[in-house]
Amino acid sequence: MKPNLLFVGNRFRLNDPYERYLLRHIKEKFSAIGSITYFEESDKTLLIYLERHLMTTSPMVIITTKSTFTLVGKLLSTLTDDNQIIKESILTPSRATIIDTGSYVLKHEGSEIHVLLAMEGEQLPRIAPQKEETVGWIHLFDEEFSLALGILEPLANSFDVKLDASEMVMGWIKIKVTPRKYGNITQFITIAKTSFPHKIMVTDSIPRTILETLTHHHKYLSFAESCSGGLLATYFTAQAGASQAYKGSLITYDNGIKAQWLAVEEETLESYGAVSAEVVDQMSQGALSVSEADFALAISGVAGPGGGSEFKPVGTVYISVKTHTSIHTQRFHFKGDRNYIQEQSVLMAVKMLLNSDPKLFFS
Repeated sequence: MKPNLLFVGNRFRLNDPYERYLLRHIKEKFSAIGSITYFEESDKTLLIYLERHLMTTSPMVIITTKSTFTLVGKLLSTLTDDNQIIKESILTPSRATIIDTGSYVLKHEGSEIHVLLAMEGEQLPRIAPQKEETVGWIHLFDEEFSLALGILEPLANSFDVKLDASEMVMGWIKIKVTPRKYGNITQFITIAKTSFPHKIMVTDSIPRTILETLTHHHKYLSFAESCSGGLLATYFTAQAGASQAYKGSLITYDNGIKAQWLAVEEETLESYGAVSAEVVDQMSQGALSVSEADFALAISGVAGPGGGSEFKPVGTVYISVKTHTSIHTQRFHFKGDRNYIQEQSVLMAVKMLLNSDPKLFFS
């Protein structure tokens, strides 16, 4: 069951990197979050919120600061007719089970509450072990969303599994597969792969799987980025072991840097502009030459909110994938704010990388 997540304290919204770390940590433990609610330290409605939650069977995770850790324990004790005691050097409700220093779980009439003390720059305490959720992940490429689900949904029904799908970018469908009462995920995925040969990857992490594949075959990646600002490199280097298959990349915003670092011809820049198929072609070639990698990706575009024109409006992005034997370049028009346009650019570049060698990546 998805837990409701509570942040109690004024600090959490002030420190975006730390907040993102906390969210990643909780998602890793619970796979999904039901809701996220923020309370300031002096918010009098926290007691009412906790009281209502204790009437449900939904789990809850409460992230506290040093100053609100004891407050939360006091409120929970009040609501459960309990009292706080010192257990293993921390003050908690007497019926709480200590998991770690700064971490306990309290069970009350079917409700389960995890309380964690979070401190900036420190690792979050352990959470009570969770029951493993049986789930499968598949990624389907180059199929129209409704048509693909029209094929997969009846198949899912026959194997008694449930599908939840989202189109990451055009032509990339991410699907979560969960079993119903008698569901068989393995058989469903096996048949699904035969229905879409060389188009399905079975993984909970596309970047990790790509890196593992490249490492196994002793091949390397390199990037040249402009409007994505290094986000493509981050997408891969967030994975442990990325250095086994990732050579490096260049972020080249300035035209002079494109020319000096990637050998993009000044005439090409002047004739076509930095946001063009001709320039990203030369960017990917330059990245491949400099890094001596096997695959080079290049991205250049207008992420916005300004900088667009009639012929190249905000959201216009060119992506090029270069290998030693081929080059493929496409123009896209993504919609959304600056960050979403950048993220869509990265995902589309990854999709184009996979399509550059289906035999390698989908075998």
